[in-house]
Amino acid sequence: MKRPKAPSPPPSSPPPSTPPPRRNSRSLTKQLRPISKKARNILQSPQPLPTSTEPIAWTPLNIHKSELYLPLTFPTGQTFRWKQTGPLQYTGAIGPHLISLKQLEDDDVGYFFHFTEDENAARMGLFDFLNMGISLNELWEGFKGCDERFAQLAGFLEGARVLRQDPLECLIQFICSSNNNIQRITKMVDFISRKGKFLGCVEGFDFFEFPKLDSLVLVSESELREAGFGYRAKYIVGTVAALQSKPGGGVEWLDSLRKLDLQGTIDGLSSLPGVGPKVAACIALFSLDQHHAIPVDTHVWQIATRYLIPELAGTRLTPKICSRVSDAFVSKYGKYAGWAQTLLFIAELPSQKAMLPSSFWEIGGTKLSYVSGKGRAISKKHEEMAD
Repeated sequence: MKRPKAPSPPPSSPPPSTPPPRRNSRSLTKQLRPISKKARNILQSPQPLPTSTEPIAWTPLNIHKSELYLPLTFPTGQTFRWKQTGPLQYTGAIGPHLISLKQLEDDDVGYFFHFTEDENAARMGLFDFLNMGISLNELWEGFKGCDERFAQLAGFLEGARVLRQDPLECLIQFICSSNNNIQRITKMVDFISRKGKFLGCVEGFDFFEFPKLDSLVLVSESELREAGFGYRAKYIVGTVAALQSKPGGGVEWLDSLRKLDLQGTIDGLSSLPGVGPKVAACIALFSLDQHHAIPVDTHVWQIATRYLIPELAGTRLTPKICSRVSDAFVSKYGKYAGWAQTLLFIAELPSQKAMLPSSFWEIGGTKLSYVSGKGRAISKKHEEMAD
C-alpha cells in the first residue's frame, strides 16, 4: 500500500499569548512535598487546583472529524498527559508548547496556543504529534475493503487517529502503564511531569514540559516508591540509567529506533528495564513510526480469536501465540495494521460502546461479532471486557 497523502498543514494562528501566571512557589511546593513527616502517596486524596478564565480564540486545523475525532484519540490509552479541559476540548504539552484542541461545531478541529515561544515550531510540533502526514480516510478505505466488521465500526467511530509522541515521553508513560489502570497511570505520569518546566494552568490543571533525561536522572527510586509507583520505580530509574549509557545519549538512541525494522525496534526497547513485548509494541506504534506494531494483551488476543483466528480461542496467551496474533493483524490489514487494531480495541472499551447502537452488539443477550449488510448476525456468548 502506498503511503497515504498528507492533509494540508495548519494555518497561522494569532500571536502567542503570555503563559498563565504560575502560582507562588510556596503553594506549588506544598503540593509536591508531604504534608506530614509521612510521604504523601500521589494515588490518594488529590488536591484541587485553581481554574483558568483565559478566553480561547480557536484557529481551525482544516481537518475533518473523519480524520481526527478528539474523544476517540486522547482518552483511549495512547497518552496519559492530555487532560479534558472542556466539552470536546483537550489540553496538553507538546515539547515546550502548551496547546488546547477542540472539536468545533463544523466538524473541524481548532487549536490554541496557551504558551509558546515559537509559533512556527509549535505548529510544526502539533502537525507532527497528530501524525497529519498520514491520511486516515485513505487508510480506512483499505481496511474497510478487506474487513466488513471494520467497515461497520468505522461508520460509528470515525477519526480514531494514532499519535506520534516524543519517544522518551512515551517510553516513561508506558513503563508506568504496566499492570495498571488509567487513573493510576495518569497520576504517576503527572508526578514525573512535574519535574519538567512549568508551562501554565488551564481549567484547574497544571501543565509541564516533559522533563529532560538529565532531570529524570535526579529522581530516586525511593522518591518514586514513596509516591506510590511500587515496583515500577526501579524500572523507571533503571531505564533512565540505561538510556544515559547509550552511545550519543538516550534521546538520540531512541530516535534512531525509528530507522530500524519492527523487530529491531522491539529488541532495542526490550533491552530496557521494565519493557516487555506489549509495552515495547505500544512505544513502537505510538512514537517510533512502527505502524504495524500490535500491542498484544488479553483484550487484543480476545479480539483476534473472535474475528481473525477463531481456531486459537481457548488457548493460553504464550509468546508464540502473541506472535501469531500480531501476524494475523498484519496479514489482514498490512503495514498500517497497528492503526486498524487501535480502532478495533477502542470499539471494545466500555466507554466507547455507548457510541454504538445496541443492535450492533446484542440480540437477546448474545454478543455479536458483526451484523452484516444483509442483517445476518454472527453471535457469540457475551463476554465483558475489562477497562
